[in-house]
Amino acid sequence: MTQVDLFSAAPTDVSVYEVSLRDGLQNERVTVPLADKLRLIDALVASGLRRIEITSFVSPKWIPQLADADEVAKLARRAPGVRFSALCPNAKGLERARAAGIEEIAVFVSASETHNQKNVNKSIGATLEAFEDTIGPALALGITVRGYVSTVWGCPYEGAVDPKVSVGIAKKLHAMGCYQISMGDTIGAGTPRQTGDIVDRLLAELPSEAIALHMHDTRGTALANIVVGLERGVRHFDASVGGMGGCPYAPGAAGNVATEDLVYLLHGMGVTTGIDLERLVEAGKAAASIVGRQLPGKVLQAGVRSLRA
Repeated sequence: MTQVDLFSAAPTDVSVYEVSLRDGLQNERVTVPLADKLRLIDALVASGLRRIEITSFVSPKWIPQLADADEVAKLARRAPGVRFSALCPNAKGLERARAAGIEEIAVFVSASETHNQKNVNKSIGATLEAFEDTIGPALALGITVRGYVSTVWGCPYEGAVDPKVSVGIAKKLHAMGCYQISMGDTIGAGTPRQTGDIVDRLLAELPSEAIALHMHDTRGTALANIVVGLERGVRHFDASVGGMGGCPYAPGAAGNVATEDLVYLLHGMGVTTGIDLERLVEAGKAAASIVGRQLPGKVLQAGVRSLRA
């Protein structure tokens, strides 16, 4: 019987996009001091992470945990080959990002109308239209733009989401100038077969380099879904050290897939990331001390010891 290699299409190297400073801290009850945020950024950079979303230029009224966005962006220690990015909801946020020296911004929209209304108080159509004031001007300034599509695998208010809608939004963001679109399982509802269907639909419309997966681990399926994306050739994945995160407008949503769990999986599969796993675990320990609680990352708790001889 001929043995089939399920991972023949899988990439040999993967890029990890770290979101703990933004997607992680925005969901914490405590407000982390500026000095601690800068310490965590240093630890993440030291681990070898090269793409780090460090804050969000939203109104402090909505996300008080990130009220120090301008200071974080200005004071974060730059390193060769490391790109810092920030979430940027509108033209005012873009101006703040530019003044703080941010090289990359991210815009965001949901695939479900109800979640989008809860999140930004606009329809999906109005949100995409408003991006004309952000994406084009950012590109004109030499700032690259990444897009997020939330609730792709399901909505906490509407339930199932039509994948055609999600793919259509991703195509629009790409056409508007987003070099990459991060597709989010905001409530961690996805299963591997569903993920395969969504990724196949995306790859039929967009180049693989333009696709990233942003999986939450609410029901313990994040890594399984990532493997499905990986074996189809996706090589960009979002993660949060320690598994911090969630969404303030998605009740019950647990944190993102833990960066150290993702890297452990990838390294065990022979995939290159450029990340030092032991240093990444140290960054996870720093994150736990900063937020004052045990974080759910499995490798953070168990250690990096391999079963290989």
